[in-house]
Amino acid sequence: MAFQALLYVWTGVYGVMILPLLAGPRLWNVAAGQLWSSVVLSMLARIIGVDHQVRGRENLPEGPVLYAFKHQSAWETLAVNNLVFDPAIVLKWELSFIPFFGWFLLKTGMIAIDRSRGGSALRHMLDTARRRLSEGRSIVTFPEGTRTAVGAKAHYHSGIYALYAALEAPVAPVALNSGLYWRRRESVILPGRITVEFLPPIPPGLQRKEFMVVLEERIETATARLVSEAEQENLPRPD
Repeated sequence: MAFQALLYVWTGVYGVMILPLLAGPRLWNVAAGQLWSSVVLSMLARIIGVDHQVRGRENLPEGPVLYAFKHQSAWETLAVNNLVFDPAIVLKWELSFIPFFGWFLLKTGMIAIDRSRGGSALRHMLDTARRRLSEGRSIVTFPEGTRTAVGAKAHYHSGIYALYAALEAPVAPVALNSGLYWRRRESVILPGRITVEFLPPIPPGLQRKEFMVVLEERIETATARLVSEAEQENLPRPD
């Protein structure tokens, strides 16, 4: 597909062009990442006809927060730098091994986790997240850990609660319907408008069971609503 081919070419060429930035300030690299993401989203819109809209920014509190994103497709991983300013994203350590891409992840201060290390990986995640939050940066997580198909039952991992309890920061749930257009494990991307919605934050202080129930209910209920809205908009119109 033309978009995928251009994505690989753009990423490779751009990665070589900005390689000298690795020796510069971190924020230069953050800006470079935002530009990369903006170009990718523009290519999606122009080549395939996929654009997006954002709702609910008025729900976000002042200062850094812990974001919990619904994860339906690759789209949100490509768009997150344009949805959240200078995020510290919790991601798999293996991604840091990717030439160019991984180097910039480390330079921009993402939170790379080696899950094979068990308890020490959790301590590393919490310690790094505390530092990032103290720097005024928001933390971005995908509590499902992997992409979940539209309508499928999600499993929310307890790592999000460990961060919530340790950081004592509000959690902003984020719902979306990207899986309608960029389906899990499928190469075909359909045209349409993805909706991302920032939901009212969950304040600090909840116990684990209550927090996990509230988080899942908010994200899944809002996601189902966004999916239903999109499906209704795409129904054939009567003559």
